Amino acid sequence: MLQDKRKDLDSERQKKLLQRLVEELSRSQPDLYYQTTSTIALLLEAHIQRGAGLSLEERDLLQPLSKRDIELLLSLH
Repeated sequence: MLQDKRKDLDSERQKKLLQRLVEELSRSQPDLYYQTTSTIALLLEAHIQRGAGLSLEERDLLQPLSKRDIELLLSLH
Protein backbone atom coordinates (compact mmCIF):
# COMPACT_ATOMS: atom_id res chain seq x y z
CA MET A 1 0.00 0.00 0.00
CA LEU A 2 2.81 2.41 0.85
CA GLN A 3 4.55 1.47 -2.38
CA ASP A 4 1.37 2.29 -4.35
CA LYS A 5 1.21 5.73 -2.75
CA ARG A 6 4.85 6.28 -3.65
CA LYS A 7 4.15 5.38 -7.30
CA ASP A 8 1.18 7.76 -7.37
CA LEU A 9 3.30 10.55 -5.91
CA ASP A 10 6.09 9.92 -8.43
CA SER A 11 3.56 9.91 -11.25
CA GLU A 12 2.14 13.26 -10.15
CA ARG A 13 5.63 14.74 -9.87
CA GLN A 14 6.48 13.41 -13.34
CA LYS A 15 3.35 15.00 -14.83
CA LYS A 16 4.08 18.38 -13.25
CA LEU A 17 7.69 18.25 -14.34
CA LEU A 18 6.75 17.30 -17.90
CA GLN A 19 4.30 20.20 -18.03
CA ARG A 20 7.06 22.54 -16.92
CA LEU A 21 9.35 21.20 -19.64
CA VAL A 22 6.62 21.61 -22.26
CA GLU A 23 6.24 25.25 -21.21
CA GLU A 24 10.00 25.77 -21.45
CA LEU A 25 10.18 24.14 -24.88
CA SER A 26 7.21 26.16 -26.14
CA ARG A 27 9.06 29.38 -25.34
CA SER A 28 11.86 28.40 -27.69
CA GLN A 29 9.57 26.65 -30.21
CA PRO A 30 6.35 28.68 -30.59
CA ASP A 31 4.82 26.16 -33.01
CA LEU A 32 5.06 23.39 -30.40
CA TYR A 33 1.35 23.85 -29.64
CA TYR A 34 0.49 22.54 -33.11
CA GLN A 35 2.66 19.42 -32.87
CA THR A 36 1.31 15.96 -32.13
CA THR A 37 1.66 14.48 -28.67
CA SER A 38 4.02 11.92 -30.17
CA THR A 39 6.31 14.63 -31.54
CA ILE A 40 6.27 16.53 -28.26
CA ALA A 41 7.06 13.33 -26.35
CA LEU A 42 10.03 12.70 -28.66
CA LEU A 43 11.33 16.23 -28.05
CA LEU A 44 10.88 15.83 -24.30
CA GLU A 45 12.64 12.47 -24.31
CA ALA A 46 15.67 14.04 -26.04
CA HIS A 47 15.55 17.01 -23.65
CA ILE A 48 15.52 14.67 -20.65
CA GLN A 49 18.42 12.63 -22.05
CA ARG A 50 20.48 15.82 -22.39
CA GLY A 51 19.51 16.77 -18.84
CA ALA A 52 19.09 20.37 -19.89
CA GLY A 53 17.77 22.48 -17.04
CA LEU A 54 17.07 19.49 -14.81
CA SER A 55 18.37 18.80 -11.35
CA LEU A 56 19.84 15.38 -10.67
CA GLU A 57 16.69 14.40 -8.75
CA GLU A 58 14.43 15.53 -11.60
CA ARG A 59 16.52 13.68 -14.16
CA ASP A 60 16.41 10.51 -12.04
CA LEU A 61 12.63 10.82 -11.84
CA LEU A 62 12.16 11.24 -15.60
CA GLN A 63 15.00 9.08 -16.98
CA PRO A 64 13.10 5.75 -16.81
CA LEU A 65 10.20 7.12 -18.89
CA SER A 66 9.88 5.90 -22.45
CA LYS A 67 8.42 8.00 -25.25
CA ARG A 68 5.12 6.15 -24.80
CA ASP A 69 5.14 6.80 -21.04
CA ILE A 70 5.62 10.50 -21.72
CA GLU A 71 2.76 10.49 -24.24
CA LEU A 72 0.46 8.92 -21.67
CA LEU A 73 1.43 11.32 -18.91
CA LEU A 74 0.93 14.32 -21.20
CA SER A 75 -2.54 13.11 -22.12
CA LEU A 76 -3.61 12.77 -18.47
CA HIS A 77 -3.52 16.45 -17.52
